[in-house]
Amino acid sequence: MTKFTFATSKEKFDHHIELSIRGYINLWSDVLSLSKYFVEDYTEVVDLGCSTGKLLKAMIKQNKEHIPQARYTGIEIEEEFFKDYEKDLNEYDQLNYFKGDVRKYDFKNCSLVTSIFTLQFMKPKDREKVINKIYSGLNKNGAFIFSEKIFISNPKIQDMMTFMFYDYKRKKFSDKEILDKEIQLRHMMKPNIKLELYDMLKKAGFEVHTFWQNFNFIGAIALKDK
Repeated sequence: MTKFTFATSKEKFDHHIELSIRGYINLWSDVLSLSKYFVEDYTEVVDLGCSTGKLLKAMIKQNKEHIPQARYTGIEIEEEFFKDYEKDLNEYDQLNYFKGDVRKYDFKNCSLVTSIFTLQFMKPKDREKVINKIYSGLNKNGAFIFSEKIFISNPKIQDMMTFMFYDYKRKKFSDKEILDKEIQLRHMMKPNIKLELYDMLKKAGFEVHTFWQNFNFIGAIALKDK
């Protein structure tokens, strides 16, 4: 079995995730649109697990006329993504990359933090710590916009969602590709149920609202209003 990584998937990362998650492009567009309400001049915008940097680059283009003094930082640990970062830095003077572990990043003066399917790949014991760091680093009225794969608390509904998701993926991938990926992700991805995830955010001080869901995938916005 070939080792699976998102960075080296044969469809390339951005296209691969669009094929894998139904409605992903709508989720991505929603996150981009929501960013308009939070990005401010002379603040930091941070994307956890930024991969190719596509979201941050789109934010820069979207906001450069009205918010020209914001700074954007992508955090990524997968080295396969690093090869194009130098080109990005030459093209976008507001952009920076932190190539390393998010647990070592110092969040401060942030108006917005985003995370597109990243927390689920952290060790469960680290998620709460990272969420607390994000809350501390956000300015008042800032936001943490994130998406995650979750487990459904009702096992019957969880089973339904799982097999509906597989039926969808079989339109895009072979059965072997689907099974191989599931096997590879067993030790990498540890989803929470939604209540567990939201409890961590509320405990940190956030007010949390879901704005998107498709099968077991959700998009939510966590507000810091204090």
